[in-house]
Amino acid sequence: MSEPDDPLAPWTDRLLRLCDGVAPEAARSFVHDLYVRAQADIDKERAEAEFEREE
Repeated sequence: MSEPDDPLAPWTDRLLRLCDGVAPEAARSFVHDLYVRAQADIDKERAEAEFEREE
């Protein structure tokens, strides 16, 4: 199901093992959305830290 270089694959596989009845596409979509949101939060924190360093 997963490609070797796919960073979401291990998390998608883990979610599928934990939850019965979840479609693989739904699990992948959830993991993708969670990853995107987490990355946005990290980017925001980095930008705020950089802004504070510049002041």
